[in-house]
Amino acid sequence: MPSFHYVRIGVLGHVGRFIASDGTRYPRGTRVVTRTARGLEIGEVLAPPQTDEPGDSDGKLLRGMTVEDELLAARLEKNRTAAFKACVDELRAVGSAATLMDVEHLFDGQTLAFYFLGEQPPELAERLEALAEAYESQAQLRNFTDALVHGCGPGCGTDAATGGGCTSCSTGCAVSGACGTKKSPH
Repeated sequence: MPSFHYVRIGVLGHVGRFIASDGTRYPRGTRVVTRTARGLEIGEVLAPPQTDEPGDSDGKLLRGMTVEDELLAARLEKNRTAAFKACVDELRAVGSAATLMDVEHLFDGQTLAFYFLGEQPPELAERLEALAEAYESQAQLRNFTDALVHGCGPGCGTDAATGGGCTSCSTGCAVSGACGTKKSPH
């Protein structure tokens, strides 16, 4: 059976099972670079690798964070903070009552995800695409409340959709404890 590291990834704290691509055993607390369905993401190892029940992994654990990785992460965090402020300004400009909860800039620098509470007006999507372009990223709108209430899509969290886990979408049910359709915890 494969040995999985349990790693927390993303601003919403999804916990997934990752197999180290080179067989390295990373201790708890190690910051790592992972490859998920969304792209490259930074994670934190929550437990050393364990032989686990059969099943799929949520991606590959590529390496521990290097000095260069930490410098890139700091630059991305700076861009993330600026994107949050710019998005709040865009919400005001279109008169939206939606609340921006968070912005996530993936480690690959190609994806900028915005997490909202409330409905977003259609014209906001175009403005966010332009904002994301300014940050050399691709905008992805995530309706946070829909994920919390309804799960992430058809069959989210069911055995039929996921083979037993809650990974039918790239957000992993957005917030692991909130998916109303999820059968088992992450």
